[in-house]
Amino acid sequence: MVNVVVRKLNFGREYSDMKKRTIAVVTGSRADYGHLYWLMRSIKEDPRLSLQVMVTGSHLSSNFGLTYKEIVKDGFSITAKVPILSQDNSEAGVVVSVGKGCIGFSKIFKKYKPDMMVVLGDRFEILSATIAAYILKIPVVHVHGGEVTRGIMDEGIRHSITKMSGLHCTSTKTYQNRVIQMGEDPRCVYYTGAPGLDQMYHLNLLTKKQLALKLGFNLSEPVLLVTYHPVTLGNVLALKYIREVLKAIALSGFQAIFTKANADPEGLIINKEIKIFCQSQPQRYRLFDNLGQLLYYSCLKHFSLMVGNSSSGLIEAPSFGMPVVNIGDRQQDRVKGINVIDVPCHYQNILKGIQRAVSPDFYKSLQGCKNPYERYRDGKTSWRIKEMLRTISFNKLMIKKKFFDLNAHNSK
Repeated sequence: MVNVVVRKLNFGREYSDMKKRTIAVVTGSRADYGHLYWLMRSIKEDPRLSLQVMVTGSHLSSNFGLTYKEIVKDGFSITAKVPILSQDNSEAGVVVSVGKGCIGFSKIFKKYKPDMMVVLGDRFEILSATIAAYILKIPVVHVHGGEVTRGIMDEGIRHSITKMSGLHCTSTKTYQNRVIQMGEDPRCVYYTGAPGLDQMYHLNLLTKKQLALKLGFNLSEPVLLVTYHPVTLGNVLALKYIREVLKAIALSGFQAIFTKANADPEGLIINKEIKIFCQSQPQRYRLFDNLGQLLYYSCLKHFSLMVGNSSSGLIEAPSFGMPVVNIGDRQQDRVKGINVIDVPCHYQNILKGIQRAVSPDFYKSLQGCKNPYERYRDGKTSWRIKEMLRTISFNKLMIKKKFFDLNAHNSK
């Protein structure tokens, strides 16, 4: 435990009369957009703030459903598009994408001159935007820092973004302490909870009948929600992993709705294998490019369990008391609720995890399940972050940072 006094989320009025502050929000995928939606909306609706929406990554890829169109449908004006994804989906291709992103975002930032930039998570697309903003001395606000993901390159990317950011909004107390442990000043590290969970308080979720009609899928039987991403630092090919997952699902006897893997190396291999699997039995299995927030959260409400290695099983699923079979080490060492069952990536272990997850005893154990990523449980986390962005002072803590030496502090 970090032995320091950390500021609470109390916002003063000393900066309320400042000029209109321009905040750029960068989003690179359906995943981070879902977490940022209500923050973006809160910024847009505040007359004292000006929102710039900058999209990149898989939002601009036809392979992932051109999800920037969903952002427009939600009522946001897109300030800039920064295409960076390479046709080469290998690790070398990711390096090229980061380079393209640095060049693209540097041009965009110089043109639109935001007062600060908000980013979320650990994707390589977000890293490129952060590098550009950091060098151009644009204060960076990082949401969901301090987390860990074993076995994937996101780990190093996330911590790199943290060190280039001046303000931090963490999803749990554990992650707040970790960001401070990394040398960040406690005065700039806030435990806010996960802003994406505000969706539950604002969306009118579909009934099971409505969801079945929207999906075009029979929901009279139990259904699995499956998302499996590449393990980008693993030594075994993605093809072997996804085949273990699909074999377990086939043997389980359950229907399944799949969402696509992200734009990491080998993601296209996973998506191709899932597509073939779903085409073999289209009445039982279905693959979606992008469900969108309303459908996705409605699935969390009505489906029997989640299977895969997505962070959604840790962050969103516990709020619905949904059992999660978490496969492999992608989410190892992250804060988890009692709804999560960890299993190795072998079909027999996955199948046993599914059978345990749907057992009456396990469902009973989830009564009163609490979500460790939801601090206030009132749907106002995004609003609190927005107020912080509106009122916080641009001082040397944001740009010219000093390393906070935890050992030196605790020895006093």
